[in-house]
Amino acid sequence: MTRLGDSVQRASALLAQDLSSDTTVRQLLEETGSRRYLDLTDLPAREQAELIAARAVEVLPSVDKLAADIEAARAEGRGLHVKLGIDPTAADVHLGHAVPVIVLSRFQRMGHRVTLIIGDITAKIGDPSGRSAERPPLSDEDIAANLAGYRGQVKPFFDFERVEFRHNSEWLTGITLPKLIGVLAQVPASSLLQREDFRTRLEGGHGLTMSELIYPVAMAIDSAEIDADIELGGVDQLLNMQMGRRVMEIYGLKPQLVVTMPLVEGTDGTGAKMSKSKGNYVGLSAPADDVFGKIMSVPDRLMEPYLRAWTEWTDPEITGALARVADGSLHPMDLKKVLAGEMVAALYGVESAMAARAGFTAQFSKKSFTEVAALPEVELAEHGAERVDTVLTKVLEFTASSSAARRLAKQNALRLVLEYGDGEQRAQVLGEAAVTRSLAEVAEEATAAQDTGERPAGVYLKAGRKLALLVRR
Repeated sequence: MTRLGDSVQRASALLAQDLSSDTTVRQLLEETGSRRYLDLTDLPAREQAELIAARAVEVLPSVDKLAADIEAARAEGRGLHVKLGIDPTAADVHLGHAVPVIVLSRFQRMGHRVTLIIGDITAKIGDPSGRSAERPPLSDEDIAANLAGYRGQVKPFFDFERVEFRHNSEWLTGITLPKLIGVLAQVPASSLLQREDFRTRLEGGHGLTMSELIYPVAMAIDSAEIDADIELGGVDQLLNMQMGRRVMEIYGLKPQLVVTMPLVEGTDGTGAKMSKSKGNYVGLSAPADDVFGKIMSVPDRLMEPYLRAWTEWTDPEITGALARVADGSLHPMDLKKVLAGEMVAALYGVESAMAARAGFTAQFSKKSFTEVAALPEVELAEHGAERVDTVLTKVLEFTASSSAARRLAKQNALRLVLEYGDGEQRAQVLGEAAVTRSLAEVAEEATAAQDTGERPAGVYLKAGRKLALLVRR
């Protein structure tokens, strides 16, 4: 089994347990967080390609081609040459900027050669992708300051000591007009003007400069100059990266593969991508408590894309956790707390993640069950002699069958919760054996096991997200 396979086996066992438990969550964060540094060179070429594709929107021309190129490079005793271009246009960055860097780290840990192209020339032009107006030009001082900020904030996701930095001023400053015209002469103007953002701007009467028109060609020359095997970038960069393939062919080189990354939706749930201008972002320099709180505020539907974008969880792990939410054995709040913990742990470490988790729980999550309106009740005088699974299926209709009740118990999602007069709650996890025992017997044992000397104000049966009050009259 590969090193990743061992980690998945350990994490899968934890994901099947009670994710409201601080102990379990700590162990899970330590396990999945360690994957950010895991050597992936032992993965077969096909598995490497699939691990990259699992986080990509698209791999062009295909995942099969990526796997074949990895295999061919290995036969030559080398890794593929992977390029990511950065136009440092802002000093502060957010989690959206981390998405391609996390995948770039995977390439790096798979043994491939990674080059970061610092667009000190193209940043002065301004990437027109998705823009409705011209961008103000940047000075050399702006670019240097922005690059320092970017590198400092993204480093938790990427090993900058194992990367080659190149500035595209190395070749673009000295490019001659005849050489540039020679390239432009082989690029149809229609391929530049077909861009939707250009058409929108022109139709709206906004300006469009010649420098912006040749931006994709300048970026493409970067790929040709370093002879990249793969270019990685946001899905909004697809046309620019496809231009890289065209220009590499003009240079007489094998065209690069293209791997596009998703543009992650912002925290406000409106569907807009994460952006500082919209205020729907999580800054990489934000305090741990702020990061945790912002993730906890997002709609539940964003948990899946956020887990895929920013964690090292595998697809089966994500699917399995979401399936537990769907069947009621895992509360979405508990999964979201794990997601928020993953983000804080990546930036500040597991200890900070657990502290942020505790702070959030103390501030927002403590709620007496006595405050929950219209809870279903189970009269112990009437149903106490019945088996727990019978109560869950026929009395409360919390589970579809006895086997479903057993699955909840196996996942540590079945418990009795004792609440005392001061609002303190103590939970007793019910194992599989308890499912076939009488409810009254199980409740009595759970109460005795706490041995607080105080009679609980309420005893509740909790099955996944569902809750019922046990009543003695």
